[in-house]
Amino acid sequence: MEPSARIAITGLGAVCGAGLDIQAIWNVIQRGNSAVRAITQWDAGNWPVKQAAEVIGVSSTTLLPERKYHKFLSRTDLFGLYATDKALDQSGLITHREQMAPGAAAAFNDRTGVFVGSGGCAYQNSYDFFPVYSVAGGDLKVFGREAGSHVNPMWLLTRLPNNVLCYTGIRYSFKGANACITNQCVGGALAVAEAAAAIRNGDADRAVATGHDSAIEPETLLHYHKLGLLSQNGLRPFDHSRSGTVFGEGAASVVLEKEPDARARQARVLGEFLGSGCTTEATGITAVRLDGDGLSRAIALALAEADLEPGQVGLVVAHGNGTLASDASEARAIQRVFGNDAPPTTAFKWATGHTIAASGVLDVILALTALEKGVVPGIATLECLDPQLAPLSVSQAPQRPRSDIAMVLSRGFGGMNLALLVRGPGAGTRG
Repeated sequence: MEPSARIAITGLGAVCGAGLDIQAIWNVIQRGNSAVRAITQWDAGNWPVKQAAEVIGVSSTTLLPERKYHKFLSRTDLFGLYATDKALDQSGLITHREQMAPGAAAAFNDRTGVFVGSGGCAYQNSYDFFPVYSVAGGDLKVFGREAGSHVNPMWLLTRLPNNVLCYTGIRYSFKGANACITNQCVGGALAVAEAAAAIRNGDADRAVATGHDSAIEPETLLHYHKLGLLSQNGLRPFDHSRSGTVFGEGAASVVLEKEPDARARQARVLGEFLGSGCTTEATGITAVRLDGDGLSRAIALALAEADLEPGQVGLVVAHGNGTLASDASEARAIQRVFGNDAPPTTAFKWATGHTIAASGVLDVILALTALEKGVVPGIATLECLDPQLAPLSVSQAPQRPRSDIAMVLSRGFGGMNLALLVRGPGAGTRG
């Protein structure tokens, strides 16, 4: 496939604290509501932070009907497979394959890739060992002797970081290019970028890209709190009173394929992948360059890959995690690229919580939805823009996109910065 060939987006799926499907999530955002509420997964009464955006009231069988897989999968895996199923169902790829002759179907499977961004916040993986730690009393010989009788023998299989990748391949017989990326907050967005690169490089004809995470657990929450990254009173991107981020959980998934293939099978095209750029600031694990250098370079790389000028971008979906340093440097990066006339800018974590590895893919889906609807949702928790971040074009009220192109920004520990560019569906599909 030529590097300039077009990549269509034909399937979308998502689940988070705001809803089990994209329309439900969008409705929460449009109403100015937030899924952030008191934590229910454990008694957080004595925890320094007591709120998160959990997925509540949903059974495992709703997320994954095949019960035989449940004993091998964790909560975050179920989210990932659920979103992947929804995206593949919307794409129509499986129905299309079922109409093929056996040989053609086998070739189809060989050319179908799977790319997954999974979370690195997995302290809960060690909790199964706590009882045997107590029994051993610090004696490693006792620990080794007793571990087998205290820890579920399926422990390892339920904790593999690539479970969503593996089980997507197993359940759908996809055998093509694949990768599991554990790169904190940019993991899911990188999965999208890598999937597109595989298609452009001729390694696959189509791919599903998923990000999933469930970081709402006691130890992760405590560590983030000690780093000064969590808010106790809500997530307020770019607000003068912002005090940190709030955890969310869930998954999001997109299906990418060569545009001629999508057209040939008369698939509904939901958008187009245009380009990506990824950089690191090389400053430290949690350090952020306040001048926005790393993110502005990522934006420039994405624009160059997509052969676009800054003025062609119609809206920006910011990382907007509500932390002091990240929001400030992100605003400066946007200004460095777009000057004092930046496109309408929004963020969605105030409503969904920060879904960590899932956040970049979820933001891509919400960006495409915004372009389809012809509206840039406001940030409901934005009461007063931090004057040091002006002239960032954010608002509590909805705005209109300037074009059908969105830029999605994603950031993570280690100075990671990623920018993705997507084009929305045609005006005829707007509702």
